[in-house]
Amino acid sequence: MSERTTSASWAMGIVKALEMDGLDCQALFKQLGLDYAALSDPDARFPQDSMTRLWQRAVELSGNPAIGLNMGKVVRPASFHVAGYALMSSNTLAEGFMRLVRYQRIIAESADLSFRLLPEGYALILTVHGDHLPPTRQSAEASLACALALCGWLTGRTLHPRKVLLQGEPPLDLAPYKQAFHAPLEFNAPYDALIFERADMDTPLPTANEAMALLHDRFAGEYLARFSESRVTHKARQVLCRLLPQGEPKREVVARTLHLSQRTLQRRLQEEGTSFQTLLDDTRRELAEQYLAQPSMTLLEIAYLLGFADPSNFFRAFRRWFDATPGEYRARLQDASTVSDARTPGYTEQRL
Repeated sequence: MSERTTSASWAMGIVKALEMDGLDCQALFKQLGLDYAALSDPDARFPQDSMTRLWQRAVELSGNPAIGLNMGKVVRPASFHVAGYALMSSNTLAEGFMRLVRYQRIIAESADLSFRLLPEGYALILTVHGDHLPPTRQSAEASLACALALCGWLTGRTLHPRKVLLQGEPPLDLAPYKQAFHAPLEFNAPYDALIFERADMDTPLPTANEAMALLHDRFAGEYLARFSESRVTHKARQVLCRLLPQGEPKREVVARTLHLSQRTLQRRLQEEGTSFQTLLDDTRRELAEQYLAQPSMTLLEIAYLLGFADPSNFFRAFRRWFDATPGEYRARLQDASTVSDARTPGYTEQRL
C-alpha cells in the first residue's frame, strides 16, 4: 500500500519549530521510530502519519496548541526543497505561488494547494489530508505561517494579508495568531487560506532570475517525474490528458491502457488518496486553467478538449470549480497580466 510522505526538508522545518518550544526532537524521533539522521538527506522522505504523530506528541509535551505557528519563524526557501528555489527566482509572488502549487507534492503529499484570483484578491488555498490518521490543525497552521513568512523573506518587507481563513475552532489565546498573521482572522472557515492584495502578489521580486527559475523548474520536474513514476495517480492522469480530447474517458479504458483491472485501478487510486472521478475532475480543472490562460483558444475549443460533449456541461463544471464563468475567469487573468506587465520595470508592448 502506498503511503503519503513528507520531504526531509519540510520535516526539518517542523523539527526547528518544535525545538523553539524546548522539545528534544532527537528523543521524539526515537520514540516514534523515525530516523533522525535522515533529516540531513534532501531526498529522504517520512511517512505522513509519522508527522501527524509528531505534531500530536509535540502539543502534548509543550502544552502549546499554537506550536505550528513557530514554523513561520524558521522558514527559508530550503524548507520547500527545490520548489522553494523555483519560487525565489520567480518574477513575482503570484508567479512563485503558481510554481509552488505545481511542485507542492515534492514538499508533502498530504496537502492540496491552489492559487486563485478571486474578486477580493489572490487566494492561496490549502487542504490538508491525513493518510490513515486525520490531519492536525498544527500542520495546516504551520503551512500558512510558512507561506506568509516566505513572502516577507522574499520581498524584504512584512506583508499583511487581507484575511486569513482557518478551519479550526477559535483558540483560547488569539495572541500567537495575531502575531503570526497580522491580519483579520476567520475561524471555522470552509478551508485554510491566505487572501492577499493583488498589488502585493504582482510586485516584482528582488530575487527574480529567469534563467535560474528555468533551471529550478527542470530540477523540480525531474524530481517529480522520479517521485511520481511509481504512482498510479500520475500514470492515470497522463492517460486522461491524452484521452480527454476524444471525449470523456471511461474508467475501463484507462484501466486497460494501464494494464490493470478496473477494480485494481480503483483500489490503487484509493490507496493514493483519490478516486477515478475525483482524478478526472481535478485533471479537467487544472487543464481548464492552463487553456484559459491562452487567449487564442475559444471556450468551445476548451470544452471539447476537456472531453465535454456539451459546452453547457463545461460551463456548469467550471462554475463549480471556480465560482465564476470561464469568460469571467479569463477576464480576471487578462486584467492581472496587464497590471503585472505595467508594473514590471522595462516593460514594453512586445511580450515573450
